[in-house]
Amino acid sequence: MSDEAGLALIDLEPARTRFLEDCLAGLRAPTKTLPCKYFYDQRGSELFDAICELPEYYPTRTELQIMERHGDEMAGVLGDHCRVVEYGSGSSAKTRLLLDRLEKPSAYVPLDISRDHLLASAAALARDYPQLEIQPVCADFTQPFHLPKPTRTPRRTAVYFPGSTIGNFEPREAVRLLQVAHRTIGTDGMLLIGVDLVKDAAILERAYDDSAGVTADFNLNLLERMNAELDADFDLASFRHRATWRPGPSRIEMHLVSLRDQTVTLGGERIDFAGGESICTEHSHKYTLGSFAELGAEAGLLVEEVWMDPDRLFSVQALRAT
Repeated sequence: MSDEAGLALIDLEPARTRFLEDCLAGLRAPTKTLPCKYFYDQRGSELFDAICELPEYYPTRTELQIMERHGDEMAGVLGDHCRVVEYGSGSSAKTRLLLDRLEKPSAYVPLDISRDHLLASAAALARDYPQLEIQPVCADFTQPFHLPKPTRTPRRTAVYFPGSTIGNFEPREAVRLLQVAHRTIGTDGMLLIGVDLVKDAAILERAYDDSAGVTADFNLNLLERMNAELDADFDLASFRHRATWRPGPSRIEMHLVSLRDQTVTLGGERIDFAGGESICTEHSHKYTLGSFAELGAEAGLLVEEVWMDPDRLFSVQALRAT
């Protein structure tokens, strides 16, 4: 299908039935969970963009600073005539810093699970980069998908995975996702990825529980989306956002805590909550340079370059297929 900007969209957006099945499976478990990939409907994507502007949320501004300072080096590692495939493209703000520095990129393929947000950002890029072939794909990038064929044959394919999204996956799942990226880039490709680093717990907890309550709204919007799309009947006022650092597994956990005993209906099924019981909606793992290098090695990827901010809060890393 094509949008008003003439972009040919490959639409593999997960079906409503898959959304319902995933949510029911998580809420039936002894420890209730919901998949964080469903945060990103249109409103969720907009709320996340707002989170990225918050003073407490260091990852986005720190990564932007790294991109601004070292973007030429990154472009040099990727080389000319490169096809860039971006996982979870979002608003594509960091992408521009990369595209501006690349020499004759052959194509840009943004992948995102939120169709409307994807088309809006792809259309904006198409206006600003009229010589660049842009091929949006609406898909869950953790599932199999086929890349569209570009008009100009690329010299190599690079997967660009900014932000700290790799941290949302359990280590085994992260290895599998890196293996998917490995297959996408082939034997001569590169992976350019944002990796959040271990740091003081207070900095982390403020980043995921901001004083303005935007992250809380983002978390609760998942329940609102289930009400709207899955005919659930969550009372949002009966749940509270909580973010906690757990040093053992090296991750921030986001939860929605039930404030009372209550029963929610989803897909015709009754789900009971005790007061104080929570739904875990997101894990955000933080890495050391060594622990992430080990993760990449398990997926057949070798860390070639690492760029960090002066305070070593965040890193952008280039990995090559071994």
